[in-house]
Amino acid sequence: MSEARARRVGIMGGTFDPIHYGHLVAAEEAREAFRLDKIIFVPAGTPPHKVERQVTPARHRYLMTLLAIMGNPGFEASRVDLDRGRVTYTVDTLQDLRKGLPDTDMYFITGADAILEILSWKAPKEVLSLAEFIAVTRPGYGLDQLATALGPLYEPFQDRIHILEMPPMGISSTDLRRRLAEGRSIRYLLPEAVATYIQREGLYGTNDQGHLP
Repeated sequence: MSEARARRVGIMGGTFDPIHYGHLVAAEEAREAFRLDKIIFVPAGTPPHKVERQVTPARHRYLMTLLAIMGNPGFEASRVDLDRGRVTYTVDTLQDLRKGLPDTDMYFITGADAILEILSWKAPKEVLSLAEFIAVTRPGYGLDQLATALGPLYEPFQDRIHILEMPPMGISSTDLRRRLAEGRSIRYLLPEAVATYIQREGLYGTNDQGHLP
């Protein structure tokens, strides 16, 4: 009788300001390709790389995430970063999630561009020890530079970094915020429930007196 495999959980962190179909498609592709039992979406509390930009309040980003993933039993959301109350790093996220996920293989899903900057992260060796990484390819980024980017960490951890190739979708939260501020259409770029929430709450330059483009 073959030994049962360990449970596999994908972790998808992000500011999700707002969450969109690019995030959801990448998560579903990772879930299927790596046979993950579920994906946990983790909206960032105070991301260190965005302290100079005003980020939409946490409660809105969390509720938009919940609205976006409802209906998919393989997706759930966590407030682990939002409730920490300080600048949050990936190592903090993984340490806290590990406490509630014993005997589980964690897979951190991120963009290929982020992997190439991993040496600038807090405690990169511990991060790579806590979870395997799924690097989603994006237009303009190649992972042929991975060995150089990781330096001395490449050889001991190369088997814990996996590539997920996806066709480019051309959707970004930055572009969505710009479109909303300019009154342009966001139709088909994010779930309708999220678009309705944005309108109702007057986020990104919209207001509940008008209509969402």
